[in-house]
Amino acid sequence: MSRGLLVTGAAGFIGANFAHYWARQHPQDRLVAYDALTYAGNRANLAGLETHPGFSFVEGDIRDEAEVTRLLREQQLDCIVHFAAESHVDRSISGPDAFIETNVVGTHSLLKAARSVWLESGLPHRFHHISTDEVYGSLAADAPGFFEDQKYQPNSPYSASKAASDHLVRAYYHTYGLQVSTSNCSNNYGPWHFPEKLIPLCLTNILRGRPLPVYGDGKNVRDWLFVEDHCRGIELVLTKGTPGETYNIGGNNEWANIEIVSLLCRRMDALFAERPELATRYPQAPAANGVASAELIEYVSDRAGHDRRYAIDASKITRELGYRPQHSFETGLDVTLDWYLDNEAWWQPLLLE
Repeated sequence: MSRGLLVTGAAGFIGANFAHYWARQHPQDRLVAYDALTYAGNRANLAGLETHPGFSFVEGDIRDEAEVTRLLREQQLDCIVHFAAESHVDRSISGPDAFIETNVVGTHSLLKAARSVWLESGLPHRFHHISTDEVYGSLAADAPGFFEDQKYQPNSPYSASKAASDHLVRAYYHTYGLQVSTSNCSNNYGPWHFPEKLIPLCLTNILRGRPLPVYGDGKNVRDWLFVEDHCRGIELVLTKGTPGETYNIGGNNEWANIEIVSLLCRRMDALFAERPELATRYPQAPAANGVASAELIEYVSDRAGHDRRYAIDASKITRELGYRPQHSFETGLDVTLDWYLDNEAWWQPLLLE
């Protein structure tokens, strides 16, 4: 039986990867990609999907309740997969208003539209909300990973706005009976990752011979998840998950930031040694001049509200839905590096400096 999906934030990093993944895995489904095309939303991320018979793109804001309602009705969509969000912590510190508008008000607008269309008609449906492990706050070095019933303790305007949206989704299930689910994921990486984030920022800076900024002592720890493994987890929640439930999706890959940057430097140095043409393409890269990429590492002042450690306990989704990531951090990183080296035309126009 085919489904009709509205994927919000579909031109962003994770949303675009999900759109490509879903089109491959479920070619019989209709998929409406919905995105406001703000700075991190890039129409080029969806290149190739135009040939998919069930795909269409709509430029729009998730706060536009009337437009979302129209799409759900006219296109007979029975599933919303909600990625759209402001997500960069540094930006939330300098300008929190946009995070409240998009992440809280926008999510509420989607919920209202879904309620008015789906509950009015009585048709089967699902509203799936993608959240983050940052809503749980910071973990001590020896603490177990975040689990689904963990107390929320957000420490930045970004994580506070995502926590608020999580609560709204839960409330619409318990109050109105809207069939919802939520997933809280760890840090994603992979193709189409906007260059302001740690891995693509360091990768593109290495290629241009720019400093690699590391906050504080570099020992802040994150659990990393290859983006396709995240998409696979969402697919399981949509197809097998229980309405009203929350599922944590993690990669079981805890790395300190300085370890990630150091590994990235070593991988880049190895690639330059294996592929001599890279020195011609990127003459400013340290490895093109016989210098280790790690020479670019530069410690900078820690940011405000910087959580020390995140880690996901993904035992619930593994136990109940059979989820297991298929990539280690190293194998996923190699796929990511190859993609960026093969797609300079995508990332070059997005560089902030």
